[in-house]
Amino acid sequence: MKLFEITTFTVCLADRHCADKPVFTPSRLVVKYGDPVAANCSVCEDCLDLFGLETPLGKQNKTGTTISWKAPKMTEWDSTPLCHYTIKDSDDQCCSDLPVTVYQPPDYVLISFKNHFGPMFEGHNYTLLCEVQKVAPIKNLTVTFYKGQTALEQQQSNESNKKPVTRTFNLVITPREEDDIAQYWCEAKLELGPEGPQPPPVVISQKITASVHCESDN
Repeated sequence: MKLFEITTFTVCLADRHCADKPVFTPSRLVVKYGDPVAANCSVCEDCLDLFGLETPLGKQNKTGTTISWKAPKMTEWDSTPLCHYTIKDSDDQCCSDLPVTVYQPPDYVLISFKNHFGPMFEGHNYTLLCEVQKVAPIKNLTVTFYKGQTALEQQQSNESNKKPVTRTFNLVITPREEDDIAQYWCEAKLELGPEGPQPPPVVISQKITASVHCESDN
């Protein structure tokens, strides 16, 4: 005998047709991968027909007009809980979703020069590489290159990948004689908004010391 899996889909009305949409508290979640997560969904007193919450994680507890949802560990990188109910005397449903941002600070950050070792020469171009290892979500990452305590440039990614990725950012510099023994380094910061951790998670690289020679020294 064959067993068949039945998949159900919740089809929701546009906002203008839902006078009383379900309300999530909080309205947005930012959670570190592996940490516990919790939220509540509430509806009006007359909105209890087929009132439910769809999410692949955790446990739910329904009390009156509220569903409490908890999971001991966030183990999904792309999860959007959906709260819904069926409008009385119809088959139409009203829904709200809960935006969830799952993050992971970088494992480490490493700075180096591209294809270069040893002293540099004044007026020549060199490329700094900042490797950020296993960070998520990449779109919330800001990388800043520094010379000493001076910020040289900030860079971001427009990728939408929600799972951890490793990416390398680069910056072309043209050292001068006064940059001899200057220290270069980079910083990776996850900026997750007011709902995220404060201050934002920051991981910095090691520092590399420049040795800059004049052309006449060659």
